Amino acid sequence: MVAPGSVTSRLGSVFPFLLVLVDLQYEGAECGVNADVEKHLELGKKLLAAGQLADALSQFHAAVDGDPDNYIAYYRRATVFLAMGKSKAALPDLTKVIELKMDFTAARLQRGHLLLKQGKLDEAEDDFKKVLKSNPSENEEREAQSQLVKSDEMQRLRSQALDAFESSDFTAAITFLDKILEKVCVWDAELRELRAECFIKEGEPRKAISDLKASSKLKNDNTEAFYKISTLYYELGDHELSLSEVRECLKLDQDHKRCFAHYKQVKKLNKLIESAEELIKDGRYTDAISKYESVMKTEPGVHEYTIRSKERICHCFSKDEKPVEAIRVCSEVLQVEPDNVNALKDRAEAYLIEEMYDEAIQDYETAQEHNENDQQIREGLEKAQRLLKQSQRRDYYKILGVKRNAKKQEIIKAYRKLALQWHPDNFQNEEEKKKAEKKFIDIAAAKEVLSDPEMRKKFDDGEDPLDAESQQGGGGNPFHRSWNSWQGFNPFSSGGPFRFKFHFN
Repeated sequence: MVAPGSVTSRLGSVFPFLLVLVDLQYEGAECGVNADVEKHLELGKKLLAAGQLADALSQFHAAVDGDPDNYIAYYRRATVFLAMGKSKAALPDLTKVIELKMDFTAARLQRGHLLLKQGKLDEAEDDFKKVLKSNPSENEEREAQSQLVKSDEMQRLRSQALDAFESSDFTAAITFLDKILEKVCVWDAELRELRAECFIKEGEPRKAISDLKASSKLKNDNTEAFYKISTLYYELGDHELSLSEVRECLKLDQDHKRCFAHYKQVKKLNKLIESAEELIKDGRYTDAISKYESVMKTEPGVHEYTIRSKERICHCFSKDEKPVEAIRVCSEVLQVEPDNVNALKDRAEAYLIEEMYDEAIQDYETAQEHNENDQQIREGLEKAQRLLKQSQRRDYYKILGVKRNAKKQEIIKAYRKLALQWHPDNFQNEEEKKKAEKKFIDIAAAKEVLSDPEMRKKFDDGEDPLDAESQQGGGGNPFHRSWNSWQGFNPFSSGGPFRFKFHFN
């Protein structure tokens, strides 16, 4: 009996005639097996039933070595190969079994199955027909007839697929090939390559890659498959996987002309991109931009590299606080890919620098629709909303007439100029003096906030450090000081070595 759930039972559920393995009795006289070979066969059978495939295989290897004419040893070894998923190794053993014992229908049925899966329909049909002529059991006869019907259907579908391909009806060809490859001929490398060509024609390169990868495993030394996979990845913009696949081609044939030429191109591009990314990590954005411009020149024919390079250039301009350039390049990317989250985030940051808060909010909201769990987007959106609200009240950068990314020296310089211009002592008319006092207070407050790193950071995050409403638990508003509170304050003495004395009439 075969134990339920055992390896042999599982194989038998797929190939019922394999159960003959367990019941196959030792035929010492017929096979001329010596005692050592018999021992290996019996031990191997027990190990196979226990699911210890590697150990069972070792025993059957020893049995074959001990008696190269023992068909039982070859058959049992083939069964282990199949259980391990090594059909290529099983096929020669099954062929050897049939050479040694022509009427062994179980082996012929199994070989027919494998040949059918490989798409070798004529050879498979020949095996099934010979089974029917060799006085088979009832189960074997039923199985052989069933497989012949199936093979006949595959012949018809393959003919239809080839006709559709020749007529450039690639959609129909794919439909026929799907029925063949997914139902029966799962190991047919040639048909998988044909379907890959159809997928390429239909603009589905990733499906083509899947079939070609299967073909590279099913067919030995398949350099052509590796070359095609590499070129497809390259056209998709995946330079790293392209490089990996073309190396596999060169491992099989280091003199392969097309693979070697493609390898040099991919390696050059890969080196440029890696170098650019290292420069970005180091904050050397101008140099990184130059590298990505070289990427576009190196491969102008592949659109994916142009758009990915522009995406990274957009990022560099944004991080380098060059908002005008960032907005321009990011917009070029978004014209092609409106949902590009990276470009949306980088353009939004550039809009913030340019104080275009409505535009920044719009970009962040669009990005959030496509990636709602991105913390950077959420924080950026909140900041943009705060800054928009802040801009509707008081903007210290505008008061001093400087950009949000202005250096401290620029802030002090602008402050001194405006403080000199709007000092109340410059005005005699009472109304003008009051206006000047208010202006001067705003200028002094702007300088106070923007020249202090901590206060400036609060303001940049959308919080007014001199506004009681934005201070949690705050008391009075320190911003609303009278002109008298600034008396005696020398606006020209902070932040630098200069000392000025002014006399106003």
